[in-house]
Amino acid sequence: MRWIVAMTVALLSACASQPKFEQPNLSVVGMEMLESSLFAQRLKVRVRVQNPNERELPVKGVSAKLELAGEEFATGVSAQSFVVPPLGEAEFDLMVDASMARAIIGIVGKSNKDQPRESLDYRLSGKVSLSSGFVRSIPFDESGSFELK
Repeated sequence: MRWIVAMTVALLSACASQPKFEQPNLSVVGMEMLESSLFAQRLKVRVRVQNPNERELPVKGVSAKLELAGEEFATGVSAQSFVVPPLGEAEFDLMVDASMARAIIGIVGKSNKDQPRESLDYRLSGKVSLSSGFVRSIPFDESGSFELK
């Protein structure tokens, strides 16, 4: 019984001494249209991952949803493995399938006809899957805007 208590205390001590894991920051840095039809588009979205932690982030894959001006625009996944260095950053390509027509209808319906848009808000949410460590997936939810000039 003492052995179990000692192991539990040792395990809890080891966990307490680990630095707190902070959520990585993801941001869209570019988009490229690959294929397009009336009803669907295929885009390559370039995403930057910033790792605020003092240990590397071994990424196994990413799943994401992209919204434009509050309208669902695209969803996609990436099975591209890469490592984000401690306190560093890396970029990867996320292939997404989009419905531009649906997003444009929603955006136009919300727009002010008297004042043209100067920027377009986006929201990128999903999860990063890790190849090792105690934490195997990290949710993310990042927002920003694109200048339309």
